[in-house]
Amino acid sequence: MKTKKFALQMTSMVAATALLITGCASDSGSGGDSDKGDRQKVTDAKASDYLKAERDELKDGGQLVTALGEIPEQQNVFHADMVASTRVLWNWFNPQMIYFTPEGEPVNNPDYVTEMKADQKDGNTVVHYKLNDKATFNDGTPIDYKAFETTWKINNGKDDAFAVNSTDGYERITSVERGDSDKDVVVTFEGPYLYWPGLFNVIAHPAMGDAANFNDFVKKPHPEWGAGPFKLESMDFNRGEATFVRNENWWGEEGKLEKRIFRKLEPKAQINAFKNGEIDAVTATTKDNYAAVKDMTGVKVYSALDTRSGLLTMNSKAPNLSDAKVREAIAKTIDRDTLTNIVFNGLPYHGDPLNSMINFPYQKGYKDNFAEAVKYDPEEAKKLLDEAGWTEGGDGIRQKDGAPLTVRYVLFGDNETIAALAKANQKMLRDIGIDLQIDNRPASEFSKTVKNRDFDILPSAWGATDPYSVAFFGQMYNSNSTLNKSGTGTEELDKKIAEMAMMQDADKQMDRANELEKEAFQLYGIVPTYAPASIVALKDGISNYGATGFASFPVQNIGWKK
Repeated sequence: MKTKKFALQMTSMVAATALLITGCASDSGSGGDSDKGDRQKVTDAKASDYLKAERDELKDGGQLVTALGEIPEQQNVFHADMVASTRVLWNWFNPQMIYFTPEGEPVNNPDYVTEMKADQKDGNTVVHYKLNDKATFNDGTPIDYKAFETTWKINNGKDDAFAVNSTDGYERITSVERGDSDKDVVVTFEGPYLYWPGLFNVIAHPAMGDAANFNDFVKKPHPEWGAGPFKLESMDFNRGEATFVRNENWWGEEGKLEKRIFRKLEPKAQINAFKNGEIDAVTATTKDNYAAVKDMTGVKVYSALDTRSGLLTMNSKAPNLSDAKVREAIAKTIDRDTLTNIVFNGLPYHGDPLNSMINFPYQKGYKDNFAEAVKYDPEEAKKLLDEAGWTEGGDGIRQKDGAPLTVRYVLFGDNETIAALAKANQKMLRDIGIDLQIDNRPASEFSKTVKNRDFDILPSAWGATDPYSVAFFGQMYNSNSTLNKSGTGTEELDKKIAEMAMMQDADKQMDRANELEKEAFQLYGIVPTYAPASIVALKDGISNYGATGFASFPVQNIGWKK
């Protein structure tokens, strides 16, 4: 069950997809993954893969040090400018109300929510939450129905003072009320709502109901409004490091780790730091990284299904991409088989191009929507550019009114696979007369670039936090969605999406969502590319952490095995 709110988050090619991509470009132009050998199909990977340990099997103390592509300036997980790293950090010093199993089943966290259940009343879904009497924010404010009410009001889209990353699900709520006590919460939806466990996974301190406070998280993480087994000790945006320590105000079981540290590192620096023992884990989803770690002594490599989807976003507000025919030409020229071959080169998996953003290929309901809506056809692409008034120049680059058809492709980090994908796309577009200029920026500039839409084409990934896809359809394709950085969409499609969201039959709703996704793809703003594998190398002994799929854990239960 999911919501647009936390169901999806954008990550850079470095933070997600490029760490989930591999080595060098393939010479093949089409026809799917080549040279499969004895590699496993990625959709047959495990749901999760990590060292499982009960609390009494874990050491008391120690620290866990890992890397992020950036310590983002925006520290409000609800804000429109949040990125995946915002969420990663937030979870270590803020309430985690609901967890998910590797299979994606919701589980209430009894430290906060002792009971949750949904009923139907007068045709509406009504959810009852009973909250832990001991649960309080760090400043002493009780965690009660007011926090739920605040979370709803800032995310339901009715107040423009709150620029939120999603409204999906929250806009369906008609009331959040006090039950028998302040610790009883009653949430009522308009009509049936199947995906309610995807809401209120994280909650807002009541102080965030003031727009001035809500918008005061740039380089200000506000630990006083957090809660949990860990507290923020320091967050240095210049040095790029965040440190969390045990929270003396915590009412539950003590964190097994004494300290949790995140450091900002570029991709190549991450693998070097891991090999030198400076960090305890690293993603191994490129050819070079995987080769570097797979035989290391004292290291375990875990791999599983990933919950991220690679895509190319075309900015329809960019001057040379404002014409839909130009975007259509690009979409019909990108050979996604070649990109997928690059992604899995040198890895123990092979895969096919991704054809939907609403389901992963291993999920029920997945359809080849993009392949049906947009056919690979470079010759047709050339005709579209002719119709758009772009004529071929002497150097092979098309021109209009004396200006070349130049498009900026903005990528992040120093990963060799990112470069291989960029060069492959550059060659494809050059063949139809488009000059794709590669703009490589540090990983730390990802969130700023996305916020300002400072790109023409952006390779990135969307990450899901639970397996319930239809609930965040609007986040991906609504014309006013903050996640849909393509700027495409229409009022007509928005209306159809809203109608689909109200459907009561889950199977019919999924069928309708697949139909609407084809319409969205034919606006030519989003090109799905591939569904990667999750491959993580860890120092031996790290438990309840790794290639976890949809699974999430109480942070106090992450640690080192005895």
